[in-house]
Amino acid sequence: METFLQQLPTVLHALNIGFLQTLKLFIATLVGAIPLGLLICFGSTSKYKIISGFFNIIIWIVRGTPLMIQLLIIYYFPGLVLHNPVWGGSETGRFMASALAFIVNYACYFSEIFRGGIQGISVGQDEAGLVLGMSKVEIFVHVKLLQMIKRILPPMSNEILTLVKDTSLARIIALQEVIWAGQSFMKGSQGISGEIWPLFFTAFYYLVCNGILTVVLNRLEKKLEFFR
Repeated sequence: METFLQQLPTVLHALNIGFLQTLKLFIATLVGAIPLGLLICFGSTSKYKIISGFFNIIIWIVRGTPLMIQLLIIYYFPGLVLHNPVWGGSETGRFMASALAFIVNYACYFSEIFRGGIQGISVGQDEAGLVLGMSKVEIFVHVKLLQMIKRILPPMSNEILTLVKDTSLARIIALQEVIWAGQSFMKGSQGISGEIWPLFFTAFYYLVCNGILTVVLNRLEKKLEFFR
């Protein structure tokens, strides 16, 4: 017990640093993937077959392959194949590679959610807007956008909660996120080795984060109840 109390400050400090990296990756992915997903959605539903075909192939490839493989390819491909290690070997480089992989991956998933939300709205609303002299952009922004948000919020919430846990995959390229920090005390870190209990603390970080997100997303969903 005494040893545990002595090790606890060191472990918590490392986990806090690791969780900050996890949180940064989570936020960067959301900020990048949501607008990119909407653009991909518009591309995949374009009336021009070349454009829609191109984006649908990208969606098929990204959704059909593991995120872990995408991480490895994005991080190692420039150096091993192009002989141009653009990411370098720093923690910043690993974070940038991870963020790119996560943004592209989640943007493709979000695009399909957006597509379902948009196509689920009655075509009659488009026709009514055109009759009133509104442009297609105005119809989308002023008529369909909030309705789409209401429809997509439950599936988007699931993806966002999954994203929190998926950030742990970034340790495959040695990004020092929270699980990497907890696992390091098994192998040996800061004078501590052979300890598995820090991993249980990492689970607590995920539980708290997902708990907060669940409350926020549930409240947001209730605020949009008036669209029923």
